[in-house]
Amino acid sequence: MNISVELHQTDLLTVNGIIKGEIDAFTAPTLREKLAEIDLKENLQVIIDLTDVSYMDSTGLGVFVGFYKSINASNSHMELIGLSSRLKRLFDITGLGEIMDIQASSGEVKIDETV
Repeated sequence: MNISVELHQTDLLTVNGIIKGEIDAFTAPTLREKLAEIDLKENLQVIIDLTDVSYMDSTGLGVFVGFYKSINASNSHMELIGLSSRLKRLFDITGLGEIMDIQASSGEVKIDETV
């Protein structure tokens, strides 16, 4: 089990992150520690690319829920991008897809059900 977490602050109010590998009980502490290093401040935009995440379990969801709460408490914003259909479904069935800003990978087709 391995994980790679790269975080780059591109300007005063933007942090871009790339996560690769698997997010599970063994790797979640590494992800949690890396996210905790982000200096949260008002209006910060954190964009995390999950394109290369091959697996995530409930422990990984818990890390994102905790970080999401921290982001909201600091009046900042988090966007998760590049989710595979499997990861997107994991967020959706837990109800997190309704409260978090989540974008499926560009290969995904979004259906507008409001028609």
